[in-house]
Amino acid sequence: MDVVDRLREICLALPEAEEKPFGGHTAPAFRIRDKMFVMLREDGTELWLKGAPGAQEALIAESPDVYFRPPYVGPKGWVGIRLDADLDWDELAELVEDSYRLIAPKRLVARLDADD
Repeated sequence: MDVVDRLREICLALPEAEEKPFGGHTAPAFRIRDKMFVMLREDGTELWLKGAPGAQEALIAESPDVYFRPPYVGPKGWVGIRLDADLDWDELAELVEDSYRLIAPKRLVARLDADD
């Protein structure tokens, strides 16, 4: 399974998550109620996701070869992840879920908690 397929499996397992490209791009982006929680760069080398307060700084300090502050959305707490790095897929799945929780309505977060 390639990186995009694996990421797609993680994202679409979340309640009411949908795949819909961003703007005029063709790269996958994952949304909840038309709000993005994960997006991939057009060239497939990076993904960006919303981070909890302080997560961006902590992740970059811990593994600057994997995590970075992406342009445009980085000042809003989003975290960039290099997909050609040695990824910890369990950690990536947790970060995707955290991003979803920050974007999703409370009712869907409660549904996710009930499923766990």
